[in-house]
Amino acid sequence: MKAEKKNPYVLILYYSSGGHVKKLANQIALGVESAGVPAILRTVPKISTVCESTENDIPEHGDIYCTNEELKDCSGLLLGSPTRFGTMAGSLKYFLESSSNLWLEGSLVNKPAGVFTSSSSLHGGQESTLLSMMLPLLHHGMMICGVPYSESYLSQTQTGGSPYGSSHVENTSLSEEEKKICRAHGRRIALISSKMECRNETA
Repeated sequence: MKAEKKNPYVLILYYSSGGHVKKLANQIALGVESAGVPAILRTVPKISTVCESTENDIPEHGDIYCTNEELKDCSGLLLGSPTRFGTMAGSLKYFLESSSNLWLEGSLVNKPAGVFTSSSSLHGGQESTLLSMMLPLLHHGMMICGVPYSESYLSQTQTGGSPYGSSHVENTSLSEEEKKICRAHGRRIALISSKMECRNETA
């Protein structure tokens, strides 16, 4: 008896302390859904400096916390974090470190993934943060998909956005170029995930 097949979706998993990464996530979701693929937005709890302290199971506001099951079942993934001294935030890293069971099962192998970030200054470690976020995804066997230069806004932006992934400079609201790059990034992950789903069905 075959297991019930779940409907495909792209998971947009992020941590946002100031709301900037969440804005990127919302734009990326528009890009995903423009390709006809559902997007679900999930976040992770903040790490407490007091070991005994725990967060409620459901946040008081905003997107709900991601589960390993939601990560396992996604068709594609977009991972977002603010820059923290040139690397991803500890809260997101902590969540990823809890996904070793998925690594053992090979649950994420051959699924497309992308990364996005936000920093308070133009040269605030965006590229190194994006690269640091790719590492655990590569260990999971995911296919990293950035933003190709065929997206003209990538060459025009004076704020965020790079071939490594979508990004934002926090001293302004999201620029039109940043929005376009986010949507193109989300759409690309969605289209690739759809093609992979079709390929797996016919294999």
